[in-house]
Amino acid sequence: MQEILGLVRRCIEDYDMIQQGETVAVGVSGGKDSLLTLAALARLKNFYPKHFDLVALTIDGGTPGMDFTPVSDFCKELGVEYVRVEVPIYEIVFEDRKEPNPCSLCAKLRRGALNTAITQRGIKKIALGHHYDDAVETYLMNMLFEGRIGCFQPVTYLSRMDVTQIRPLLYVREKQVRSAVNRLQLPVVHNPCPLNGASRRQEVKELIAELEKKYPDLKQKIFGGMQRYPLEGWGTVKK
Repeated sequence: MQEILGLVRRCIEDYDMIQQGETVAVGVSGGKDSLLTLAALARLKNFYPKHFDLVALTIDGGTPGMDFTPVSDFCKELGVEYVRVEVPIYEIVFEDRKEPNPCSLCAKLRRGALNTAITQRGIKKIALGHHYDDAVETYLMNMLFEGRIGCFQPVTYLSRMDVTQIRPLLYVREKQVRSAVNRLQLPVVHNPCPLNGASRRQEVKELIAELEKKYPDLKQKIFGGMQRYPLEGWGTVKK
């Protein structure tokens, strides 16, 4: 966990993600990435020089078979307030609209519900669980499927909602996430979504894994190129 905390702290400082006295919501889906983000920030707040408060927030989309009780119990252990908001996303996407490509709509509805939930509580900042590998995959997905160079930003200000999104796990690789989650025995909630593991992101993940057999430093070069270029929002504040 010390290695994870070091990477998270460096990322937060490089991009000036957290300010003194503010409340940061953590979007907790129940997956490994969001749970590690919550665990890392809960530990970091105990010694970080800028005081901040944490709230964990789950958008329960109504997917059958998902139980967030272990997440609630984990938040109690951390001493972090836990909020679960029920939104009928599964019903809208799979039953009402029967979307042929549901992932995009599901993500859009989830993001909207998350931003609405925090603004209703007067919170202006939310931490998301995107990590190093997510950034590389998103960059390649944009090139392969949309013909554009781009990726989500480490810090994103949404002017319409007056909400700032931060991604403090951005320097942490997925294999480090898996290792930390296993060692800490974090309460990962199984996602029974019928399309889980069958998305375009999974296709790109498998493509990268194949390319890495020949180019083992592929991710490092892509990520480094994103920072050196830099893409919009990717130039670090701390030099």
